Amino acid sequence: MCGIVGLIDLESQRPVDRELLEQMNQTQIHRGPDGEGVYLAPGLGLAHRRLAIIDLAGSAQPMSTPDGRVTVTYNGEIYNFKELRRELKAQGYLFRTQGDTEVILYAWLAWGEACVKRLRGIFAFGLWDEAQKVLFLARDPLGVKPLYYAPFADGWLGFASELKALKKHPKLDRRLDLEAVEEYLAFGYVPDPKTIYRGAFKLPPGHTLTVRPGQPLGEPVCYWDVRFAPTVRDAREAAQGLIAHLKQAVKMQLVADVPVGAFLSGGVDSSAVVAMMAGLMDRPVEACSIAFGDPAFNETEYAKEVAGRYGARLCVYQVDPDDFSLLERLSGLYDEPYADSSALPTYRVCELARQQVKVVLSGDGGDENFAGYRRYRWHLYEERLRAWLPLSLRRPLFGLLGRLYPKLDFAPRFLRAKSTLESLARDSVEGYFHSVAVLGDGLRAKLYSASFKKALAGYRAVSVFYRHLEKAPPHPLSRVQYLDFKTYLPGDILTKVDRASMAHSLEVRVPILDPGLVEWVAGLAPELKLRGGEGKYVFKKALEPYLPERVLYRPKMGFAVPLASWFRGPLRDRVRAALLGERMLDTGWFNPAFLRTLVEQHQLGLRDFSAPIWALLMLEAFLRQN
Repeated sequence: MCGIVGLIDLESQRPVDRELLEQMNQTQIHRGPDGEGVYLAPGLGLAHRRLAIIDLAGSAQPMSTPDGRVTVTYNGEIYNFKELRRELKAQGYLFRTQGDTEVILYAWLAWGEACVKRLRGIFAFGLWDEAQKVLFLARDPLGVKPLYYAPFADGWLGFASELKALKKHPKLDRRLDLEAVEEYLAFGYVPDPKTIYRGAFKLPPGHTLTVRPGQPLGEPVCYWDVRFAPTVRDAREAAQGLIAHLKQAVKMQLVADVPVGAFLSGGVDSSAVVAMMAGLMDRPVEACSIAFGDPAFNETEYAKEVAGRYGARLCVYQVDPDDFSLLERLSGLYDEPYADSSALPTYRVCELARQQVKVVLSGDGGDENFAGYRRYRWHLYEERLRAWLPLSLRRPLFGLLGRLYPKLDFAPRFLRAKSTLESLARDSVEGYFHSVAVLGDGLRAKLYSASFKKALAGYRAVSVFYRHLEKAPPHPLSRVQYLDFKTYLPGDILTKVDRASMAHSLEVRVPILDPGLVEWVAGLAPELKLRGGEGKYVFKKALEPYLPERVLYRPKMGFAVPLASWFRGPLRDRVRAALLGERMLDTGWFNPAFLRTLVEQHQLGLRDFSAPIWALLMLEAFLRQN
């Protein structure tokens, strides 16, 4: 992986401020400690920080064609670069390097903007065509690699791998976007295309942006989207095809000139990746895992069993249950408010992995692809009842029951029906939004001040879902999977892993999110993914010859952080100082009385508000550092 930066004059061809460009580039040194480069032309500057993975001695960037017509700064890996190289050679293009970067240059010359449809990998790049006077920005189909851009007040446009590089530019409009604040407090992250700043944007996954100096800045163009169109309904056929596609994806992503390892949590997804790797490699897999003190969240025994079965060398990192030393580090790492607390152990496992290897394969994407989240199952249960009772009856009935039913945070799960009742009082999209929200509509309504509500002018974060609904498939399971592909996956999961890994100069690859595999899985009938309450049904069936039954069919776990106990114990005073202090109140966004209620009810053990408190804590840390 690497870090990229660029500046282009949208109005004329003023000289680039090289010192500023280099300062922006240096903010991303963690993404590329192995080398750096700068390219300057009239009205244009491109910069690069390199993490050398392929063609270690060559492929320095920014890279230009021999005639200087095309120049690129690029972050990522093109897994099919050897096949494309052969195809382009047959068309007469001559290559000087052994890497994948040069393939992008000639793919542009051969196929123009359609070149991105030929690239199979994870990438974000900025490409300048001197002959056409065009800057072409592109991001990979699933959004594994990030790309930010910002039109500045002085007529320049900048782009970068991370927001911190754009923040170095003195003309960035750093006023906070209040709609983005609403989205953050609902989702726990700011979904694309927004950022927390009014003047900066994320290029959405599977999109390109063509910039022509002297012309108005256009809108991003979509070149790839996941299409749920079921064609395979036979479980045996699906299982056989699935293993073939997964093996192919893993094989492609093993291409590197440095050692490649794996994350191995002991869950189904990472175990599947390690099983495929073991069958394709001529040396033991270097695997990394996290161990938790709480046995309810400790998957180490399963990771050890899978590692033993495949002769993998497993390195385990024991997480301190009170490891909250990273709080300040995390708030700076993500550049904008980000509230997934599993970023803490993710940071630690990346730190561990980098001591062993430079590249790892992860199991990310399995839940979105194969319907592994518990919320999918509950959504289908709710949809059956929505189909039976019209909204005109459900809204008053379940709305009343939801208001009357007590919030039993500490009761057994089957007694915690309040959220389900509240969801049933809503339509399908609003109900799913309610199930994923960090702070639901009711909490946010109590939290916000009258002036903040007025400033929002009725805007609600659920609008993000409605924006994507037009292209969403009709089946209720596929529809919410699609919404997660457009929001949760790039905004939360992939953002978490990219920043945590690149903080340690570690490249993470995601074979389960190979676009070819994703497209094939989208062609499976929904009942092959979720059947009889069993998520990842066909995935688990396909893996039965490869993994133990107790690994495949045990309850789902995850990276758990003891937030609730932290906020009542060692971080008690810190929470009160942050959430009830002047900085939060001075925003004018919040109702002070409800902030105090939120904190006190949690710390007295009356409610579990750990997720909302964490989100607000990360927001306060951002405001303090901004």
